[in-house]
Amino acid sequence: MANSLVQFRTDETLKIKAANICERLGIDLPTYMRMCISRLIQENGVPFSMKLEKEPESLGVMAMKAASRIAEENGISDMTLDEINAEIAEIRKQGDL
Repeated sequence: MANSLVQFRTDETLKIKAANICERLGIDLPTYMRMCISRLIQENGVPFSMKLEKEPESLGVMAMKAASRIAEENGISDMTLDEINAEIAEIRKQGDL
């Protein structure tokens, strides 16, 4: 099968962003373009999505979300700082903390 050159113009910033995404996916931009053309023909339309997963949340953010969920489940999510400090003081009096 003979090869054919396909050219088009695009904004340089978009090209750089697209090339960076392809690099993170382990391919280069020309490979991505060949994949697009091949799949477009196979499916007679745009059939696929290649996306990078969202960056994972930090452990701190996950811990805060878990604490919020637990507080909500136990009906204490609306406590004021004074109420929280009073609870802590009471527990300390009992020697449990």
